[in-house]
Amino acid sequence: MKFSAREDIEAPIEFVFAQVTDFQALERSALRRGAEVQRVDGNSEPGVGMAWDVSFKLRGKMRELKTELTRLDAPNSVVLSSRSKAMGGHMVVDLVALSRGRTRMSMDLELKPINLSSRLLVQSLKLARGNLTGRYKLRIADFARDIEDRYTRKG
Repeated sequence: MKFSAREDIEAPIEFVFAQVTDFQALERSALRRGAEVQRVDGNSEPGVGMAWDVSFKLRGKMRELKTELTRLDAPNSVVLSSRSKAMGGHMVVDLVALSRGRTRMSMDLELKPINLSSRLLVQSLKLARGNLTGRYKLRIADFARDIEDRYTRKG
């Protein structure tokens, strides 16, 4: 199952990339939303190999997954791969400079079921695809607006 969203942001690509790769801020944001996030790699600098253990409640059940930064191509793309006992997936963030002060951000999220119970979960998610896609696009739009706001306050 795949979700995609694309937003144009009124900020230079370097600034947008810096915000997308501000992993400490993203960790704090996940914590505020009720997830538990634990950094598990030994890297001192942000880069490929960064990893987190994440747990969160979804559909009334606690889900646990491991997330790893698998590609970092500044300032163009970031790929995070995740896996749990039942599901795998990855998120791809692509950035394209439309002009000196405008950037297009595309975020694709793909979920891949591993076992029968996760296939059933994905099947039930497909039934609510329209609602979930709308919520995903709204969340990405909010994130893009936050980046624009930070850039405006900075300037």
